[in-house]
Amino acid sequence: MAVDPRQVVAGFLTLSMFVMLGNMIKHDHFSSPGNELGLEATAAEFNTMKLDDNAEMDNINTGGVENLMDADEEVKPCWVKPSPRTSAETQPANGFVTFSLTMGPEYHISQITDAVVVARYLGATLVLPDIRGTELGNKRKFQDMYSVDKFVRSLDGVVEVVEELPDEVSAKKPALIRVPNRVTESFITDTIQPMFQTNNYLRLAIIFPSVSLRPRETNNNDLDATACLAMFTGLELKHEYSEVARKMSDKLKEISKKSDGKVLAIDLRTDLLDTKGCKTTRGARRKGCYNTDEVLGFLRTVGFSANTTIYLTETWWHKDLNNLKEEFPNTYTKDDIIPSENKGEFLKSSNADLARALDLEICSQSDVFVPAIAGLFYGHVTGKRIASGHTQILVPQSSASTQASDYISTYISSKNHLAYKCYC
Repeated sequence: MAVDPRQVVAGFLTLSMFVMLGNMIKHDHFSSPGNELGLEATAAEFNTMKLDDNAEMDNINTGGVENLMDADEEVKPCWVKPSPRTSAETQPANGFVTFSLTMGPEYHISQITDAVVVARYLGATLVLPDIRGTELGNKRKFQDMYSVDKFVRSLDGVVEVVEELPDEVSAKKPALIRVPNRVTESFITDTIQPMFQTNNYLRLAIIFPSVSLRPRETNNNDLDATACLAMFTGLELKHEYSEVARKMSDKLKEISKKSDGKVLAIDLRTDLLDTKGCKTTRGARRKGCYNTDEVLGFLRTVGFSANTTIYLTETWWHKDLNNLKEEFPNTYTKDDIIPSENKGEFLKSSNADLARALDLEICSQSDVFVPAIAGLFYGHVTGKRIASGHTQILVPQSSASTQASDYISTYISSKNHLAYKCYC
């Protein structure tokens, strides 16, 4: 029987393919699905993968993210609590510094820090601030939102704190001073101190010409330590409010355990995308402000599992979030997970600062944080996470990379957040 030469060639090629396949397996050229999208995966490898269903995505598309997110940093305070001021340093005696907390808890942190630094330098007594909301006439006492005991104890021996001005002082008119956020020693000595020597009753109006929390060189270790103390140990929600945040975080963790995933907190606020904070004077969107579709594309790119539990800082559900919910079913807003008995207090518009305080706590404690809106909230969440060693922060950006490590916040990757002057 004659043999067809084409059959011989075909058989030889088939045998060669099996030999090559065996060698590839022997030399581990095929990595396991869990590692195929690890931090070493190339863009070409990522783009050639075909994901047919969610189950396949769960098994394949999480390597880089999972490996990156598991490691926490061990940190400790780098500062020593400032020593008590001597009587000679606290002249003139009986001077007072007053101020108000405004614009939300991320601003409160900065305002508290500046006021404490000024009072420390002047040797003045700091009066507990009131809290003013965005709506006219919306005002509450410090103790209505924050722990007075924690604040006073943290500053014991550093700055004297009183709840109210003495009657004889409150009857006078304070000297009003506009103070740039992250006040410098030179501004205190050149502008504030001369006024304090003339009128030892000051009212500070802390303004925000910029929102950068990058470190800067200073030559006053005492004021640096005071700023670290005030920023990271002074301000704490009162117990019943911190309990609400804890219950919400616990609920998210419970959901994530059931789906064997991570808790991802995203500062995504559709209402802010059309504000001046996210728009240039010509109407274009500023860098650092991302909408839902852009965030969804980012989550796909870096390989978050469909099982990921997502917390959004939105208060209510918005139709623009539907596409995100479709791909990540475990996506929730405050309205979805806040205890029902707390909705009336926290979710009404007049209490926006309370709702934002919950966001600050949850975003600081989640497994991963993604800031879709640039600003102080992002900066202070980052500071809290650095202080606790939870530095898993990924920032959306225009990039062809599929490696999660390429999206790590530069606050973290370059250690250029001022928190690194306080914790190491």
